[in-house]
Amino acid sequence: MKKILVLLLVIPAWCFAQETDPLSVGNEYLQQKWVDSIYKKMSLKEKIGQLFMVDIFPEKGEKQVERVEKLIREYHIGGVIFFKGHPHEQALLTNKFQAMSEVPLMVGMDAEWGLAMRLDSTFAYPWNMTLGAVKDNKLIEQAGYQVGKHARRLGVHINFAPDIDINTNPENPIIGNRSFGEDKSNVADKGAAFARGMRNAGILACGKHFPGHGDTQTDSHKTLPIISFSKTRISNVELFPYNRLISENLESVMVAHLDVPALESRSGYPSSISKNIITGLLKEELGFKGLIFTDALNMKGASDFTAPGDIDLAAFRAGNDMLVMSLDVPKAVQKLTEAYEKGEITEERLAYSVKKILRAKFKAGLQRYVPVQTANLYQDLNTRRDSILEEEIYANAITVAKNQDSLLPLTSLEEKKIAYVHFGDDRGGDFLKALNRYARVDHITADKLDELLKNLKPYNTVIMGHHRSNASPWKPHDFTVKELTWLYEIAREKKVILTTFVKPYSLLKLSTLENIESIVVGYENSPVAQRKAAEVIFGAIGARGILPVTANKELLVNTGIETAPLGRLQYGIPESVGMSSDVLKKIDSVAEDAIKTLAMPGAQVLVARKGKVVYHKSFGRHTYTGTTPVRSDDIYDVASLTKILATLPLIMKMDDEEKIAMDSTLGSILPELRGTNKQDLVVKDLLLHYAGVKPWIPFYRFTLDKETKKPLEKYYRKSPQGNFNVKVTEHLYMREDYKDSIFNEIKESDLLPKKEYRYSDLGYFILQKFIEKAYGSTLDSLGEKFFYASLGADHTMFNPLDRGVGKEKIVPSEADDYFRYDVVQGYVHDMAAAMKGGVSGHAGLFSDANDIAKIMQMYLQKGYYGGKQYFEQGTVDKFNTCYYCDRGVKRGLGFDKPRPESLGKEMYDRVPESSFCHSGFTGTYAWADPENEIVYVFLSNRTYPTASNRKLITRGTRTEILRIIYDAIKN
Repeated sequence: MKKILVLLLVIPAWCFAQETDPLSVGNEYLQQKWVDSIYKKMSLKEKIGQLFMVDIFPEKGEKQVERVEKLIREYHIGGVIFFKGHPHEQALLTNKFQAMSEVPLMVGMDAEWGLAMRLDSTFAYPWNMTLGAVKDNKLIEQAGYQVGKHARRLGVHINFAPDIDINTNPENPIIGNRSFGEDKSNVADKGAAFARGMRNAGILACGKHFPGHGDTQTDSHKTLPIISFSKTRISNVELFPYNRLISENLESVMVAHLDVPALESRSGYPSSISKNIITGLLKEELGFKGLIFTDALNMKGASDFTAPGDIDLAAFRAGNDMLVMSLDVPKAVQKLTEAYEKGEITEERLAYSVKKILRAKFKAGLQRYVPVQTANLYQDLNTRRDSILEEEIYANAITVAKNQDSLLPLTSLEEKKIAYVHFGDDRGGDFLKALNRYARVDHITADKLDELLKNLKPYNTVIMGHHRSNASPWKPHDFTVKELTWLYEIAREKKVILTTFVKPYSLLKLSTLENIESIVVGYENSPVAQRKAAEVIFGAIGARGILPVTANKELLVNTGIETAPLGRLQYGIPESVGMSSDVLKKIDSVAEDAIKTLAMPGAQVLVARKGKVVYHKSFGRHTYTGTTPVRSDDIYDVASLTKILATLPLIMKMDDEEKIAMDSTLGSILPELRGTNKQDLVVKDLLLHYAGVKPWIPFYRFTLDKETKKPLEKYYRKSPQGNFNVKVTEHLYMREDYKDSIFNEIKESDLLPKKEYRYSDLGYFILQKFIEKAYGSTLDSLGEKFFYASLGADHTMFNPLDRGVGKEKIVPSEADDYFRYDVVQGYVHDMAAAMKGGVSGHAGLFSDANDIAKIMQMYLQKGYYGGKQYFEQGTVDKFNTCYYCDRGVKRGLGFDKPRPESLGKEMYDRVPESSFCHSGFTGTYAWADPENEIVYVFLSNRTYPTASNRKLITRGTRTEILRIIYDAIKN
């Protein structure tokens, strides 16, 4: 019984160590057979050579290559570690070196955040500090897998990652962003996940820098840092992640150059050559059985201690297996050989490390070495899966550290006037551009504080972006004294959203957070981080991140305020929503061909799926002969899209408010129509274009001279005079009372001989009249008040020139030679709408593709967008119902529906019946598909210079793009 008790007491300590050899593989017999066969053939020099991993910097030229070649030939080194260069060049050198070496070389890299840490033209994942902010460790494992996959593709076998230092010292000059943070459990969890990912990709992981480089204020590259804590503290904190990763079969550990008095009594004695630390602590106490690497022996923390060769010998004696970046391999080999011959190094000790190295090589697949293939190398190292994962990581990392009065995410945009102030020495353009996708955000600058405060007076909300260089994780991150002063002063007067794109330690310098309403930590100044921070601010995504370190006395580690998404559009790549970038790229060719064949001068095309814009491009120029390129925020005359973007949402709102019913007669809602042939027509039929109303009346022709075809002086003036104040174009003003004549003409017009589907604009004149009377305001004002302002649709408006939009931002619609005799730019193209001063229920709206996508997405989301429910949930379905399909009327209430004659039978058979859309005369189109969650917007000015150009229609350009969109959906 006593023997059993003793055994039970021993088991917990034994279980704490690695239970299995982390370097073993499934078939240990084959592995051992290969290892023994290689070892038996080796001379002493070859065995000792296996202990060395030498550095190669391809960018330094041929002498570097020749040096490594000599070490392979003459000293039989065990591995190489690559640094700066190009992946193609590294692949060729790897193949060259492997071909020279009798025993396959172990190729290593420091690729903590991916190959981009060392190589150009490769993918950079976020730094560990950013990963530390992510709660979902599956994303960290995926990052480790992708980094490992890239490394393996390039012929690398071991990545010296993850860094599992616990960065408890904000002044640490060398770790910082390379650490997952200061919470030991979080560091252990993240390190284990990252290592697991690399292991799954077939790459050996390496925990570093043992026993812990996180709480230092000096850089071991330059000197020997002192870790002056007790062994208890080191065991409880610094060693915590090592215990965790070792228990999960971590393959290797890298030992740092540190002075740790609690673990090594000899003063100033580097941990990298301390037997007490490496053999006593790492191997015996922690039970580590994997491969042990020194940190680079050319670092001052080691090289200053003793001479080249001597430091290598000391490191090996201490228990290291591989000696990394020796300052003098020949001398080190000599020292190790002499020690062996003197019996100071036994055959058993040498075999222990060399066979361990060979086992690691077998596990890395070197027993069946295959040269690196250079074909498609760049593409394989920069995949769309990488971009998707990068987006997901930043989306999960962005942290709201403070959110007074729940300012974030921003709602009630109609009440916000927002400014952006740039701090720091690096770019913030991606952030500003992303902010402006959601609302108008003005970039305000000034040379002096009082000038800046004056410029900010019209604004009630200020977003401050702190942007510092993202070139490396060691770049400065602090605010300047000037920036802090300006921040405090702005915060005293305005609501401030401080957004930092540096490590959280930048916030330590803030003496007070009192007047700063919200703080968002973006961690890095990458384009994706900037975009995702904007999405958090506006509620396109919720905030999910936590602070991995203490950022301020008021912002402790693990602080993170979750915010709810508001249903606003996100922006990303097609694969993130199950679409193909390659297929969508075919849209480019269709658009460019339409321009080349003079079907249109230019266009904007936007595609969104599952609430995310995945394709948004501009093509061509404003005119065929002009030089102004189409940009994403240029606005187009959207023509009949006005019906579903202006009039229809107001009718839907009125339906919710019971101010109108679909079976209401026109005579009941507009007394002016009583006693006319319109009085018994019902609203429902009007919206379905089934009321028997004439398709069109050429109102403008009645105001032209019959012979000259020029505007009659009876109706027009070239400048505003008296009641000639309806602005048709810049030099044409119409009589105010003629607007009544237009309505009277509609009121007195004949109905069609029989009731059938005939598309008509005239019904929307009637609806406009009713809407404006019901609300006591104009259609343009109502659209802005109830929808556009709160949607953040700041580029959606009637009469844009009157709203201060310059002509350079407005795409012209026609060179009119029949009515206005001018280039129509900034004024509505539709003649009747122009005669009404640019505001009509059927035409007159200007917008860009991004704004239209917001409105269409709001429809897809059953009237919900930006945290606001614009309609009751069933209202959109009610208006998107095909009531008279059995009569051949393929329309909803206001919305067009898929029709074989407009889509073609092939496309008609592919799209769901629930889809709804509308087109515009100027060459515009908006499509929404609730089942596939698709929004598609196409804007062009095919009517420029003449509306007689129907090539866009006859070619089916808009429908062809729709086909490509559905082709791009992956099953």
